[in-house]
Amino acid sequence: MASRTVGLAITGARPSVLGGTLVDITLTDGGDDRPSPASRPIWAEWYHGPPAESNLWAPYDSQGRAAWLDLTTRAWRVSAPRPDHSGGEYHLDGRFVTDVPGLHCAIAEALLGPGRYFGREWNAFKDCLSGGFGVAPPFTLTWHDSEIARRALADVVEGPKDGLSYFEDIVRLLERCGVTVVLR
Repeated sequence: MASRTVGLAITGARPSVLGGTLVDITLTDGGDDRPSPASRPIWAEWYHGPPAESNLWAPYDSQGRAAWLDLTTRAWRVSAPRPDHSGGEYHLDGRFVTDVPGLHCAIAEALLGPGRYFGREWNAFKDCLSGGFGVAPPFTLTWHDSEIARRALADVVEGPKDGLSYFEDIVRLLERCGVTVVLR
């Protein structure tokens, strides 16, 4: 599923109450790079491996969806690389794209299947479009229920230069990279 380094600090040591040459040590939490308690249900969902069904990320809030993306990132790092293929048509289920993490969950699912990684924010998504992640342009992406994302992300602006919403910026990036985007 994933591995995490748990930073523990030794704050004390003394001869063990069990005797002999054993030593009892006292440990304290030495870091904060661990899943939040809110991610517990997501980790439980992934316990036996990446999901096989679509949209299992959809019921979670934005923080839960970000935790979902964290596991897709880790799963991608430990899985065998997939050769890129181009062409074809992919269908994005846009019914649940109501935030940025949801957008990236849905795009990855559309292109590669449930529990797969294809970026978790704009820059990583742009990198994935350059190849090496299983699919590369040119291809066609039919985005069903795209108006849901357009409305939900209307006020999310990443680049102040052009003032485009996150939705518009992602669509423009896809098209610049050679993807034919069909908004439905």
